[in-house]
Amino acid sequence: MSDVRETVLELARAARAAARGMQAASGAAKERALLRLAELLDERRDEILEANAADLAAAREAGLTGPKLGRLGLDERTMADLKKGLAQVAAMPDPVGEIDEMHTLPNGLQVGRMRIPLGVIGFIYESRPGATVEAAGLSLKAGNAIVLRGGKEALRSNALLVRLFQEALRENGLPAEAVQLVPVTDRSAVLEMLQLDELIDLIIPRGGEGLIRLVAEHARMPVLYHAKGVNHLYVDEDADLEMALRIAHNGKVQRPGVCNALEAVLVHEAVAADFLPRLEEAMTAAGVELRAHENALPHLKGARPAAADDWGREFLDLILAVKVVAGLDEALEHIARYGSHHTEAIVTEHYARARRFLREVDASLVLVNASPRFNDGFQLGLGAEIGISTTKLHAYGPMGLRELTTTKFVAFGDGQVRG
Repeated sequence: MSDVRETVLELARAARAAARGMQAASGAAKERALLRLAELLDERRDEILEANAADLAAAREAGLTGPKLGRLGLDERTMADLKKGLAQVAAMPDPVGEIDEMHTLPNGLQVGRMRIPLGVIGFIYESRPGATVEAAGLSLKAGNAIVLRGGKEALRSNALLVRLFQEALRENGLPAEAVQLVPVTDRSAVLEMLQLDELIDLIIPRGGEGLIRLVAEHARMPVLYHAKGVNHLYVDEDADLEMALRIAHNGKVQRPGVCNALEAVLVHEAVAADFLPRLEEAMTAAGVELRAHENALPHLKGARPAAADDWGREFLDLILAVKVVAGLDEALEHIARYGSHHTEAIVTEHYARARRFLREVDASLVLVNASPRFNDGFQLGLGAEIGISTTKLHAYGPMGLRELTTTKFVAFGDGQVRG
């Protein structure tokens, strides 16, 4: 245990020292480092895919299957997406040093807010080696240092990607220690990270409920996280039902194992008899199992009755809960009770009800006539994201470049003193 503590402590101290260098780094140097990393992903593609293949083989041998195994894999398409994301982040305006809200007080003192890096970010995550590139890229652009602790199943992939990141930093005169990977796969390394509040400014966990609970219970520093994605689609009485069907299919079927997938559909009683048989036909063809409230069962042929714990459940699978509601009030009440503050959507052509849904639903992204799958930093124009926060202090929703900075007050005077 002492060896683990010393390893994590050494990495965190080096990251704290690197954070000072990153705070002073020019936007041009950060941009060059990101573009160089994109080049390295091309130059070392075969080596990266070989390391990832070894991770996948070990994961299969350990019994990893389904969506978790899918998230672990890298291929030509995901590599191209990572390169594109790096290029987008590199091209974004550097927020560090921006001064906003400048105003002049009656005594002539000019006061404003300057955007600054957060400092050292601890990122604890599972499975996805692509998250290594996304998180470190955003952290670099925002002028932070980052200590990464990925899952054991992706250790080979992550270790190589971090080495390439450090190479890109070093080549561009930036501290290589600004991106580091904890090499210890034992969970004790996570517990050690969570005690280092004097060295790590913020912890961002990204993974299953067990990991989130562990971090929330033990962290001494602020935590930004999302617990789970229990996301609803409400089909209003004034909905375009063909549109609702497309959105429901996309939300559930495209990638059922991700946090912005659809988990429940609420249908207004006035359109239930028309919509639910069509929904069942489309979902059954896609291999989706419907679990229906007793009031929806009469409109369905093959659905199984929903259990009490199917409401508020993140299935992460081809399973969808369905319920008929009397109207918007009941839909809002259901979402308030069972939603997870992640993503909620309504399909309606009724302006007033759409506006009310936007105003009253408490979620990090609320959509009208669009799929919940859009709750993603890349899709929302952030370039990439480090995660989706369902906490409300500092960030709510996808955490992109600006969410990895904060502001401090600055003031300009010409000799003012306080009386």
